[in-house]
Amino acid sequence: QVQLVESGGGLVHTGDSLRLACAASGRTLSTAVMGWFRQAPGKEREFVAAIKWSGGSTYYADSVKGRFTISRDNAKNTVYLQMNNLSPEDTAVYYCAKDPSPILHKSSSWYDYWGQGTQVTVSS
Repeated sequence: QVQLVESGGGLVHTGDSLRLACAASGRTLSTAVMGWFRQAPGKEREFVAAIKWSGGSTYYADSVKGRFTISRDNAKNTVYLQMNNLSPEDTAVYYCAKDPSPILHKSSSWYDYWGQGTQVTVSS
């Protein structure tokens, strides 16, 4: 079993920044990639970013490229999502998830464990 716990969400204004964290515990040896997804009200869950635990290669959705940065701290088993220049379109529940494969996938079907999510609300 793997447990993923997100933190760092909140209410901010347009142009502000937030840093989300995802702490992984349990049987994380099979974790090769960690990803962030988000789901806005009435919309499907969408890919945001992913990172390989080994090597740190990253992959971003076009909508966040240049504004968001995914990183990891292997010693702490924690993945971060630094979000800058936020806009109301970024309002969503943000989820972290783990993918046991070594490939940076954007499809949620590859991810086998998910956190409970953290709410990010950006007001205009």
